Amino acid sequence: MRALLDVILIALQLYVWVVIAAVIFSWLIAFNVVNTANRFVAVVGEALWRLTEPALRPIRQFMPNLGGIDISPIVLLLGIFLIQRVIILYIYPSVF
Repeated sequence: MRALLDVILIALQLYVWVVIAAVIFSWLIAFNVVNTANRFVAVVGEALWRLTEPALRPIRQFMPNLGGIDISPIVLLLGIFLIQRVIILYIYPSVF
């Protein structure tokens, strides 16, 4: 059971890095640092969008419109951190 919890914790930590990469990539596109006409940049952007959008879409529907500010990645990261803490502090010690 601990091995399964460790795999879940590693997967959550990897997803945190994917969300951070997607946020930084969206900033680079917004400030016109990278060109989306480049095929490699387009593929990386599409992959990051496909990985993060299913988790961010329900949060965006729930959150109020704040203009040009999108805080849904912050809410998602806080939720992931909460899940990690619950696993580490409450579930993991009770498993032999």
